Amino acid sequence: MHVDTKQKILDTAERLFGEQGYDATSLRQIIAAANVNLAAVHYHFGSKEELLDQLVMRRVGPVNEARLAALDRIDADTVGKRPGVEKVMEAFLSPVSQIAIAHPTFVRLMGRLHAEGLMPGIRERHFQGVAERFLATLRRALPELPEDELLWRVHFMIGAMAHALCGMPIFPGVSAASADFPARLRRLVAFVSAGFRAPVVPIGDKS
Repeated sequence: MHVDTKQKILDTAERLFGEQGYDATSLRQIIAAANVNLAAVHYHFGSKEELLDQLVMRRVGPVNEARLAALDRIDADTVGKRPGVEKVMEAFLSPVSQIAIAHPTFVRLMGRLHAEGLMPGIRERHFQGVAERFLATLRRALPELPEDELLWRVHFMIGAMAHALCGMPIFPGVSAASADFPARLRRLVAFVSAGFRAPVVPIGDKS
């Protein structure tokens, strides 16, 4: 199957960024591994930063579209009543599980970007809109939860999601069948949904 130059560069950069890290991977390494010339990189992307942005967008774009469509369905089905927390979690997490199955190298890349401290910029450019939409539906599901507490729990949810997708279970007793991505998703949805429903602990309570 013919792979065009731009696709070849994106695929190679995704693999090398995931294996070596973004900072440690040079454009020269990418063009050598992709067997293209430097002019092709500059023609299609202009810079290493733009290459990373387009790389993230080609995977994240469909994920965000799926999330927004699922949230739209939830809102349409729950007019005048509270959405179920599990449904909201599934809307946000299920598309990520699907991309993890289809593109494991991208999952590795996102783990690298997080470790290198690059996620705040990536999040602002590629996730801000869908995050605000998710929060709006989540507030309807949990109207009694104070805003600060809600945001902290979303912060913990993102961490749990990243760990569930990027890391293997640390305990050797976990069977391979129960560690695949659909199984992880079901456990993750149940886990974070319970966390969002947990009582609010006063900040000054040391117990």
